[in-house]
Amino acid sequence: MTSAPNQATPSPVRKAIAITLIVIAVIVVGFFIFASLYADWLWFDQLGFTGVLWTQWTARVVMFVVGFLAMAVPVFVAIQLAYRLRPVYARLSSQLDHYQEVVEPLRRLAMWGIPVFFGFFAGFAAAAQWETVWLWVNRVDTGAADPQFQMDTGFYLFSVPFLSAVLGFASAVLLVCLGVTVLVAYLYGSVRVGQRELRISKAARIQLAILAGLYLLVQAASLWLDRYKTLTKQSDRITGASYVDDHAIIPGLTILSIAAIIVALAFFVTAVIGRWRYPLIGAGLLIVASLVVTVAYPWVLFNISVRPNQETLESPYYQRNIDATKAAYGIDELQKTDFQAVTDAEPGQLRADAETTASIRIMDPAIIPPTVRQLEQYRSYYNFTDPLDVDRYQIDGQSQDTVVSVRELNLDQLGQAATWYNTTLVYTHGYGMVAAKGNARTPDGNPVFVERGIPTAGDLTNSEDYEPRIYFGESSPVYSIVGAPEGSPDIELDYPRGTGESAQTKTTFSGNGGPNIGNPFNRVIYSLKFQSTDILFSDAINADSQILYDRNPIDRVQKVAPYLELDNDPYPSVVDGRVVWIIDGYTLSANYPYSSIVSLRDAISDTTNTTPRVALDDVNYIRNSVKATVDAYDGSVTLYAWDETDPLLEAWQKVYPSTLKPISDMSGDLMSHVRYPTDLFKVQRAMLGTYHVDDAQSFYQRDNAWKTPDDPTQKNPVLQPPYYLTMKMPGQDAPTYSMFTTFIPAGDDTRNVLTGYLSVDADAGAEEGVKSESYGKLRMLEINAETPVPGPGQVQNRFDADPKVSAFINILKQGQSEVLNGNLLTLPVGGGMLYVQPVFVQSSGKTKLPTLQKILVAFGNDVAFEDTLQGALDALFGGYSGASTGDNDVTPSPSPTESGEPGAGGETGGGSSGDVAFQAALKDAQQAMLDRDAALKSGDLTKFAEADARLTAAVQQLLTLSGGN
Repeated sequence: MTSAPNQATPSPVRKAIAITLIVIAVIVVGFFIFASLYADWLWFDQLGFTGVLWTQWTARVVMFVVGFLAMAVPVFVAIQLAYRLRPVYARLSSQLDHYQEVVEPLRRLAMWGIPVFFGFFAGFAAAAQWETVWLWVNRVDTGAADPQFQMDTGFYLFSVPFLSAVLGFASAVLLVCLGVTVLVAYLYGSVRVGQRELRISKAARIQLAILAGLYLLVQAASLWLDRYKTLTKQSDRITGASYVDDHAIIPGLTILSIAAIIVALAFFVTAVIGRWRYPLIGAGLLIVASLVVTVAYPWVLFNISVRPNQETLESPYYQRNIDATKAAYGIDELQKTDFQAVTDAEPGQLRADAETTASIRIMDPAIIPPTVRQLEQYRSYYNFTDPLDVDRYQIDGQSQDTVVSVRELNLDQLGQAATWYNTTLVYTHGYGMVAAKGNARTPDGNPVFVERGIPTAGDLTNSEDYEPRIYFGESSPVYSIVGAPEGSPDIELDYPRGTGESAQTKTTFSGNGGPNIGNPFNRVIYSLKFQSTDILFSDAINADSQILYDRNPIDRVQKVAPYLELDNDPYPSVVDGRVVWIIDGYTLSANYPYSSIVSLRDAISDTTNTTPRVALDDVNYIRNSVKATVDAYDGSVTLYAWDETDPLLEAWQKVYPSTLKPISDMSGDLMSHVRYPTDLFKVQRAMLGTYHVDDAQSFYQRDNAWKTPDDPTQKNPVLQPPYYLTMKMPGQDAPTYSMFTTFIPAGDDTRNVLTGYLSVDADAGAEEGVKSESYGKLRMLEINAETPVPGPGQVQNRFDADPKVSAFINILKQGQSEVLNGNLLTLPVGGGMLYVQPVFVQSSGKTKLPTLQKILVAFGNDVAFEDTLQGALDALFGGYSGASTGDNDVTPSPSPTESGEPGAGGETGGGSSGDVAFQAALKDAQQAMLDRDAALKSGDLTKFAEADARLTAAVQQLLTLSGGN
């Protein structure tokens, strides 16, 4: 016999190397985690919002620990009890003996590892729910009660989500405890199955019965809570409890909750007396009862009582839904006016609306960005937003609607010059604001700028303290490194002047815009963050260097106020000599009782924003609770508590104390640029399509449901966007900067007539710290159906089908031009509805320069098509409209003005569509098109070339006569 060979002993060297590698790996991973957290701390510290970061870190750690312990401790106790109370001399099967032999060597590890495993999962799940818990801890009452249970609506906003999370977590813990108890008890003989019988030891019986009883108690609490959840449940017509819910579901849930408590008590009794029959029968009856009281009885009640009498029985609940929805979306104070629109155009009809017509916007912010780029870009590495934004300014004592943008960087155009040095240290910022009048044009169809140029000049920035540099914007570089000690040479490109290196103006950032990376440790941190060794080894980085990143205004506000849903349309304004981005923030909830759910993404999606980004989609409560600003130079973020009565904002202010400033801190200049937010208005119009009615009968019959029309200028079905204008609604004393939208009948795609017209006063005033009383006032014109008023789609079709209009546009398309229909505006003036649409022409080549060439207007069944808005209105209203427009002193000229200089005029008159010369050229073009088509069909290339030459000449003549270039 030979002895077994000795097992090889691990080499001490190998063991030491393995341990060393593990330690190094842990250190490396730990340092990467630390680097990420430390970089976040530096960013928040520089902005002055470290409290936000500490709150998040603390809350997540606390909730992780709570979740870990709440899961791991009960699971550990359940395993220990099941093992320690196992029968010592249990007769086991051979199979169980085999299982024990396998498990026993790993028993200690499993008894600790299983609780830790489940604990980690529970900890991460609990950490993800920290906001729900913190909101509940800091909850506030709203002062409004629900109509069913008379509970404060704050209970549904704060407590119901918290209690749901707690009960769900408790159920998971008890189920895991039951599972591991059964497993251990079976492995060690406490539970034996065999010969058609189940044997359970006394200790296992007590443990399992108590766990089952506790689980049923938790389910009883969940069933009781489900009664309140019926008020936020969606049905086919409304959100909230209906007649069936009130008379079947809610009483049924009450019965089931009590029954679950009784069955739980039966399990507790079983733990003592050892009889399983009664709790098991009770559990079975509970399941049957749940099917009867929550499925069968509600079905019978609905089909026998409710369906034949739905309007009568459901009306009180529909009324609850109407009232709650209006309150939750802020549309409960809508001012409605019956509007009997006239459709006949008479001379002088717009005399009473002269102030409104003077502000009609003819520069479409979605079409003229290429024009602005051509005239104001100066260098390829600059760019402007598309579409432009809309704002208003006081110019010469008058409010002027403007289309605005800032000149930002576009580093993609640097080409071979896009080195790390250039993109990080040289090209660091954009330069200047560009603004043009919305209601004016130059003779050649370009915008009339009130602010432009490099260096910037104009009516908006005549202050000596104006700061034109744009370090923080929507298209800023991912990161830039700026700053240097005083006296150091400037290396940042400020703005170009002429040609050559010597003509470039350089600058050095002097603000406090980002974390300092002057010390080696911070350079290492940001080298890891941006995965760039250049940051670590560049000689251009000095002791005063700062790194600017997270520069998009929305990203910055979202990080310091993570509880807000932000408007998708931030806009730049010149406020107190600084360019600042203004962003609207919303508090949202899906738990407001009886308020209908809306898809936020669908509601705010339209032509200007086809793919909106939202964090919470289905909501039934929204408030514009915060106005935020981001300084375009130093990136500083300021949050203002705009709606201090919002209960969600009150709770969040307790969670994040000292992060918001009161309205009283807002300057008068900032107030004058604050506006009613776009996304909120879109959500409100989505709800008003159904909820413009006040009574349950109209709501039930749905005979007056509306919808927002599709944009008639787009080929794909997408909603028409609302628009800002300074205008006077019927009943108002003076024009107000407002936002507008239209409605057409819902459910009938073939009938495009106007049914409603909604506006909201968007001007917050100009008084320091005081919100205008009329701000946010919603006004609805309900169009009387006796006189049908064409809707946007019908008017657009009428424009396209008009022989004079279509002939002119078709001829332009045959040449080297593209015709672009601008935004179709609807205006309640002259006692009816006036439609205005600018028409732009641009080259079909690479160089895009859309210029305003024509204005389409419609009133009733009448259409006019002229070179200017003034001319079109006069032609529409019998030769004299009675009002003047922003382009009334412009004579379209075939000669372009010098770079579209503001105020430049032309002396050469342009022909209108009624001129003899214009009509002759139009006829020549039509004949040339016919001759060319005939020659092409016959294969006569000589005649085809001759006809094509005549067509080109005729088109050129038309462009000249109509003011084209």
